[in-house]
Amino acid sequence: MATPETKADVVQREIRVEASPETVFPYFTDPERMVRWKGTEATLDPRPGGVYRVLVGGEHVARGEYVEVVPYSRVAFTWGWEGEGHSVPPGSSTVEIDLVPDGDGTIVRLIHRDLPAAERELHGQGWDRFLPMLAKAVAESV
Repeated sequence: MATPETKADVVQREIRVEASPETVFPYFTDPERMVRWKGTEATLDPRPGGVYRVLVGGEHVARGEYVEVVPYSRVAFTWGWEGEGHSVPPGSSTVEIDLVPDGDGTIVRLIHRDLPAAERELHGQGWDRFLPMLAKAVAESV
């Protein structure tokens, strides 16, 4: 019997962005918009099975594939790090993003699943850094 998931098993983050879901959504699917908040290069093919590859910080490559793409409401992709010695190899974890309308803004809800226990805090810190950068990039574009 499967053990129910608890908050400690995942990284969960939420941020309000001052724009509609239609405006926020491309920041997870369009390479040009992705590099405005996370990464310096991005190769994205936003369809189930399509590539998700982002050069983060100019030296680390996050890679996986899109699992689910529902325009303006949900994006899910697998996640991991290219290169030798990473405890989170490409595709070994999953990031789920839900965009929830909130008046004239959007609540971005992120859940990062399947991370090794030792990696959750570090990845949580990463999302704590990048989600505010997302909000800022979107605000600067509207």
